[in-house]
Amino acid sequence: MTLLVSQEFAITDININEQIKSICRFFRLEAEQKGLHLSFKNGLNSTEALIGTDREKLYAVLTNLVKNAIKFTQTGSIELGYNLKNKLLEFYVKDTGQGISEEHIKVIFERFRQGNQSLNQTYEGSGLGLAISKAYVKMLGGKIWVESKVGQGTTIRFTIPYINGTNKPHQTVAEEEEIKATQNLEVLVVDDEETSQRLFDIMIRPFSTNYFQAVNGHEAVEICRQNPGINLILMDINMPIMNGYEATRQIRKFNKEVVIIAQTAYALSGDREKAIKAGCSNYISKPIDHLELISLINQYLS
Repeated sequence: MTLLVSQEFAITDININEQIKSICRFFRLEAEQKGLHLSFKNGLNSTEALIGTDREKLYAVLTNLVKNAIKFTQTGSIELGYNLKNKLLEFYVKDTGQGISEEHIKVIFERFRQGNQSLNQTYEGSGLGLAISKAYVKMLGGKIWVESKVGQGTTIRFTIPYINGTNKPHQTVAEEEEIKATQNLEVLVVDDEETSQRLFDIMIRPFSTNYFQAVNGHEAVEICRQNPGINLILMDINMPIMNGYEATRQIRKFNKEVVIIAQTAYALSGDREKAIKAGCSNYISKPIDHLELISLINQYLS
């Protein structure tokens, strides 16, 4: 099985202190709802923290790791931070969760491990995110690893090269497409995860004239039926009550024109074909690459 991940690499200058702070602010409410303390530590001052890297991929890795830490930590705290070591930025997410056994650490970056059902059940929903994170870290020029003991929490670390930024972004074709994205959108986001809903709210709502949300396929079908002006649906696949495949098939019975983009964390080879067969226009894998998503919107709706 192979992961479908965006191969695009767009280097821009970013302030990692600001990005770390932004991610903590985004997840703070979710952490507090579980009684967890979420904090961050920066390893460089503001000037030194301006680096050149792929903003979207770094953001995707960090959000994946923080989200997993919140999910698998029941009490205590989570810390996000980084340090500069030998011309490498070493990021870490440290939690006081249940910890991971040495046996499971060896395969934690693999989504489906045949013959290891206990790992799949215990870490359901984390393996694929970690596998994609590993792929992105490799594209960023670094490596990722896990330090953990059962009952003593987990720390996931990864490195990227430290390239001091110039504060002059390197414009790419994808970024130009983002600027030119159509403004006349009526969008339905179908996703049962609150965090994903908030991310789409940030990424898509500014481009939308009307914006709808549903948490399962049944709701999506009804909203689409009642609002024929919807011209873009971002359809999660794995949802309760009715999954994205079935919802797409139902919608296609009365709406052949609406653009439906499937999006799911279970991004394995063959998923795109299943989505297209169900009636989706195209497919994008989680974590959602902002530039890739805008490019798809332009492709169908510009």
